[in-house]
Amino acid sequence: MPDLTANCAGIVSPNPFWLASAPPSNSGEQVMRAFDAGWGGAVWKTLGQPIQNVSSRFGGHHYRGTRAIGFNNIELITDRPLDTNLREIEEVKKRYPHNALIVSLMVESEEEWKEIIRRSIDAGADGLELNFGCPHGMCERGMGSAVGQEPKVNERITSWAASYSSVPVIVKLTPNVHDIRPHGLAAQRGGADAVSLINTIKSIVSVDIDSMIPAPIVGELGTNGGYCGPAVKPIALQMVASLASTPEFKLPISGIGGISNWRDAVEFMLLGSSSVQVCTEVMLRGYRVVEDMIEGLEFYMREKGFERLDDLIGGAAPAFSEWGDLDMNFESVARVDAETCIGCYDCVVACADGGHQCIEPGRGDRRVPVVDEEECVGCNLCEIVCPVPGCITMTEVDNGWAPATWNQHLASGVRLRPKKGSH
Repeated sequence: MPDLTANCAGIVSPNPFWLASAPPSNSGEQVMRAFDAGWGGAVWKTLGQPIQNVSSRFGGHHYRGTRAIGFNNIELITDRPLDTNLREIEEVKKRYPHNALIVSLMVESEEEWKEIIRRSIDAGADGLELNFGCPHGMCERGMGSAVGQEPKVNERITSWAASYSSVPVIVKLTPNVHDIRPHGLAAQRGGADAVSLINTIKSIVSVDIDSMIPAPIVGELGTNGGYCGPAVKPIALQMVASLASTPEFKLPISGIGGISNWRDAVEFMLLGSSSVQVCTEVMLRGYRVVEDMIEGLEFYMREKGFERLDDLIGGAAPAFSEWGDLDMNFESVARVDAETCIGCYDCVVACADGGHQCIEPGRGDRRVPVVDEEECVGCNLCEIVCPVPGCITMTEVDNGWAPATWNQHLASGVRLRPKKGSH
C-alpha cells in the first residue's frame, strides 16, 4: 500500500486530508468524530476574542437545480469562550496524538498574539494558522483580509507569531488580491513555516427577488460574505500554482478551495500542495466523505506507481507556464465518434453561436455532426457541451510547423502558422 503520511512544514498527519478552519472544526466533539472518520488533521475554528454571530449565516449558489456548487458564509470566528476551546483542544490532542491539530488564530495587538499563541501551544497545538483571509466582519475591525491584503502588515504580524511560537506557523492567505505572490513572499519574509490558500472570496451569493434583499437575509438586510465550495476551485488552483512556481518562494503549501473528492485533492497536490483542507464538502455531506478521498488517493498512487506523497507533490508544476510560453504552432481539431454520438446537436448549436462555426448537422439520415477541420481552431467548446463522455475528442494534427512561442515570435520574428478562417 502507498504511504499517505503527510508532512507540511513539519506537521505530520496520517494522510493529507485536513478539516479547514470553519464550522466543521468548531468543537472538540466534532473534531474527534472527524478523526474517527479518518481525517488526518484539523484546523480548529479561529480563536480570538469571542464574538456575537448573526442569524442566518449561510447561502447557497445552485446551478440549474443541482446541489450547491457555491457556498456563502457570513459567520465569523468562534463565538465560544476561549477557555472552553483551549480545554477541548487539549483533550482532543491527548486522545488523538497522531492526528495533526492546528489552531487558527486572529487577534489584533502584539501582546494579544503573544498570549494566545502561548496558550494554544500549551493546549497541545501541533501548529498555528494565522487567519489573514476572512473577507467579512473581521476585516472591518482591522483583522482578517485587512491584514492579508497588506504585505507589510502581513509580514509584521507573521514576524510576531514566528518569534513567539515554538511550533510551525502557517499563514492563511486571502484570495481577494490582484496577485497572490507578493503576499506569500511577505509571509515568507516574516518567518512563516508554510502558507495555506485560498481563504474565501468576498461575494454576494444571491438576491431574493421578492424581498429584494441579498442572501443570507438577517432581518431586513444582507451583506457580503465568504464564497467557497466547488465553484472556487479553479481560482484556488491558479493561486496555488502561481505561488508554487515562483522561484524565490520556498515554503510548503496547504491547499484549500472547492475540494470535493480525491481527484480535486490530487490536482492541488500535483500543483505543489503538501496537504489539503476541506470545509464545504463536509458541511454538505458530512465527515465520511474522507473515506472516498483516502480510497481514491490510494488507488491513484498505486496506478501511478507512487510509494509516498512526495512522489506526486508538484508533479504538474513544470507544465504550468505563462501564456507567452505556449506553443502557438500546436494545432488540434475536434473529432466526433460516430458510434457513441446520440445526435443531440448540442455541439452544433454551441459551435455556431459561441464557437467558430465549424460544425454542421449530419447529412442525409445520419445525425452525426460533421467537423470542418479546415475551420476548426480546437477551442474545446464542443467537447465541453457534449453530454456523452469521450464522444468528442480534441486530436493533435501534424501541420508541419515547428514549435514556436509568442515570446519567441516577438523576440526574434520566428514564424507562426497562419490563422484559420474566421466567420
